[in-house]
Amino acid sequence: MSNNCLSLLGLNCSDCRISALCLPLSLHGDEIGQLDEIVQRGRPIHKDEYIYHAGSDFASIYAVRSGAVKTYAIDSEGHEQVTGFHLPGEIFGIDGIGRNRHSNSAIALETSAICEIPFNRLTDLSLTIPSLQRRFISLMGLEINEDQELLTLLSKKSAEERVATLLINFSIRNQARKLSATVFRLPMSRSDIGNYLGLTLETVSRVFSRFQKSGLLNVDKKEIEILDLAGLKTLTSSCAPDADLNTEKAG
Repeated sequence: MSNNCLSLLGLNCSDCRISALCLPLSLHGDEIGQLDEIVQRGRPIHKDEYIYHAGSDFASIYAVRSGAVKTYAIDSEGHEQVTGFHLPGEIFGIDGIGRNRHSNSAIALETSAICEIPFNRLTDLSLTIPSLQRRFISLMGLEINEDQELLTLLSKKSAEERVATLLINFSIRNQARKLSATVFRLPMSRSDIGNYLGLTLETVSRVFSRFQKSGLLNVDKKEIEILDLAGLKTLTSSCAPDADLNTEKAG
């Protein structure tokens, strides 16, 4: 267990360096204290350990405090479809609200510290703290937007555009955590990236190699350095279909 994860277990919401990402900025000290009383912080979740499984009863939503989490669903043919990657300060588990059961599974991509927030207690508290209620309505709206963005991304013909969009997305999310927008680590495997983007592993690897050769990136396994952020952003809107790279993920 890392010292970082051990130290996180003793933190409360007011001490958390990423609380501004998952809490309403307008919460007062006593309101943060009320929220802190219902947040459950257990032991660190190790790599490949599940936070919840698809079909399990919905009882809580979750916030990543450190590490990273992958959510995925199983389609009608039994194939895995990655539905999201969640970084520190981000909420997940909202998929269970509508039917009181989780439609996705959530698994740690690396050793992670997770905050569990019982939904019934959160709902009760939201009635007395309007800004908290608005925050979680906003989070549910963001979840819907992300689903729509994924569908739009998967409909694009260019593999380069898909990978570039993912990298820009991680750049923006890193910047929101006051970290580097151009130097960061991707916590997931190339296979997970391909699954999420609807591409084969081989196609994802070729795109990264092509980006590196063209001077857009430096790539060292999971470590990414964006050398030409403007050029990468250009690809997300103007990239034409590429027959060599437009390989949809089979199955």
